[in-house]
Formats: sequence, structure tokens, C-alpha cells
Amino acid sequence: MSEKKLLDDYTIDGDLHKVLINDEGQYSIWPAGQKAPDGWKEVGTAGSKAECSAYVDANWLDMHPISLQKAMANTAH
Repeated sequence: MSEKKLLDDYTIDGDLHKVLINDEGQYSIWPAGQKAPDGWKEVGTAGSKAECSAYVDANWLDMHPISLQKAMANTAH
């Protein structure tokens, strides 16, 4: 008799994921079966961890939080 491995919604590799973003423009990859934590919203992209990582790589071009980007822009003048 073989045992089937049971995966929960927190298992990271091999499961379906979704991409989240917060108000500071920071991205996160999250298990698709879990509700986004407070302060985060779904961007509408879901898939494998590799697919979600590719989306984040293509869209998160400036790693600085938005508040820091604004502060740096204000001090540049």
C-alpha cells in the first residue's frame, strides 16, 4: 500500500501560486489557496512558482518602495 503525500495551502514548491502587490509597489508570490494578507491585493496573475516569478521579474523594475522613490525625487530638486 502506498501513501499519498498530502499538500496543504502553505506548501510552496509545485503548487499553484498568485502574485500580490502592496501599496508600496512591492510584489510577493503567495499560495493560490490562501487569502491575501491585509495590505496586499492580487494582481490577477496565477500559475506555477516559475510563472509568477517571471511576472514579478518583468514588472517589479524598481525595488525601492514607492514612498522612498517619492522622497528621493523630492530631494533631487
